[in-house]
Amino acid sequence: MSVVEFYRGRAGLLVPGLLQALLVAAAAFALQQIPGLHVLSPLIIAAVLGIAWRCVAGMSATAQVGVTFAAKALLRLAIVLLGLQISVGQIAGMGWAGFLVAGIALASTFAFTIWFGRLIGADPALVELIAAGTSVCGASAIVATNVVTRAEDADVAYALGCITLFGTLAVVIYPVLMVVLGLTPAEYGLWAGASIHEVAQVVAAGFQGGSEAGDTATVVKLIRVLMLAPLLLVLGWLRPGADRAARASRGVGVPGFVLGFIALVIVNSLVTLPPVVTHTAAMLTLGLLTVSLAAIGLMTSFAHVLGRGVKPLAVGAAATLFIATVSLGLSKLFAAGL
Repeated sequence: MSVVEFYRGRAGLLVPGLLQALLVAAAAFALQQIPGLHVLSPLIIAAVLGIAWRCVAGMSATAQVGVTFAAKALLRLAIVLLGLQISVGQIAGMGWAGFLVAGIALASTFAFTIWFGRLIGADPALVELIAAGTSVCGASAIVATNVVTRAEDADVAYALGCITLFGTLAVVIYPVLMVVLGLTPAEYGLWAGASIHEVAQVVAAGFQGGSEAGDTATVVKLIRVLMLAPLLLVLGWLRPGADRAARASRGVGVPGFVLGFIALVIVNSLVTLPPVVTHTAAMLTLGLLTVSLAAIGLMTSFAHVLGRGVKPLAVGAAATLFIATVSLGLSKLFAAGL
């Protein structure tokens, strides 16, 4: 059953849950303005607030439909609109070095995280979410990957927590290591863009190394965001054989939102859109993602998150150290190609 079919005739039931998610999202944007919280994405803040709301006030049965709609349908729409923030020309301007560093770091980190998770016996679905968030683009990668992975909402919340913790540490530590390691702005920008989790965290850390480092870090991060679509396609086809056969029988081998994302990247590459259109799309995308994360938080039991134990946290730490180390080596090796 498609999302449209599921919610057809239930429009009136959407209001209570959507209103809750919107209120949480609005509070997240407000809190981000507080000094010290600006390095956190509103997506992360919204998820934490949603969990807190659920712990204190619970979630009524009347809100369930609207919250589910926000967590699933609005998320897919946001991912599609994300394509308008990326163009092939913009990415190509980085040159081969940016693609090489980002691509190798992403693929090797994802593979390492899956392997390490199996090694210590962590839950495979949760490990896959942590792998996507660490190797690609943080919170948005986690929630997008879960469309394919179909982990529990508590697993999404746990993965978001890992991204928040280790990404925030990177914002503090990376500028210090730039000086200690004697990195050039090009090397530092490549390193930050290829290894730090969230876009906001990349910008915060990157520009502490100067404008050249910040610009480089931002574009390399966009390359990683662009790689979200092929990753989702690969993950979709790596599902167990029975699941693949079921999807093929329904004619939905490729998720529609992934095709929509790719289509808008192509449109943005072929057509020069007015700045007001791209700016509005960017703001709308951020807003939709924040509402979706608020909804995911509202659907999450904090007790369940705590019950996941320390193994997933170890996976997140190992994945972060791995991508930081690999990206640093690659950045020093290929920075001259910028």
